[in-house]
Amino acid sequence: MSSLSLTGRRQVLADLVPGTLARDLALVAGGALLTGAAAQLVIPVPGSPVPMTGQTFAALLVGASLGMRRGAASMLLYLLVGAAGVPWFQGATSGLSGASAGYIVGFVFAGALVGALARRGGDRTPLRMVGTMVAGNVVIYAFGVPWLMAATGFDLATAFDKGVTPFLIGDALKTLVAAGVLPLAWAAVSHLGKEHSRKED
Repeated sequence: MSSLSLTGRRQVLADLVPGTLARDLALVAGGALLTGAAAQLVIPVPGSPVPMTGQTFAALLVGASLGMRRGAASMLLYLLVGAAGVPWFQGATSGLSGASAGYIVGFVFAGALVGALARRGGDRTPLRMVGTMVAGNVVIYAFGVPWLMAATGFDLATAFDKGVTPFLIGDALKTLVAAGVLPLAWAAVSHLGKEHSRKED
């Protein structure tokens, strides 16, 4: 069976890449590298100890593209390697300390959730992709905000004001981008699959 025919609802984009274990290892490592590269896009947020970066967007895209197990494994690799000292967290930092480390922990669980939703068709249409991205962001904040409170002594209202509110517009824009990119990728795969089937006929 051609890989281009693997467009069923129980598939994610990574399943279209030929291979088994070697493929999965490469995809997991590649997802971690992509997230590490995106983390270097840093925009300080005035009044907040948490900057805006590209890593959240990358983490959610990795989860949706790789699926639950590979997405979570990729983000766990990103977390563990960075915690061990490789400077690929935001702004070439490392270590699980500071106000924003909880968000990185949240990537692991968000990657799993987003990947599971994508495997059930959550990345196939713009509307579904919006819901998938929103769910992933909620999970990241669920870990990031309590960690921010513990690291800074903020109460819940202050932590929400400094660790969530400034990022909502950016999250909305990233969600809209993802809502276009992944469904478009699936539409392209479907088109190529149909063209391939015509040639075989």
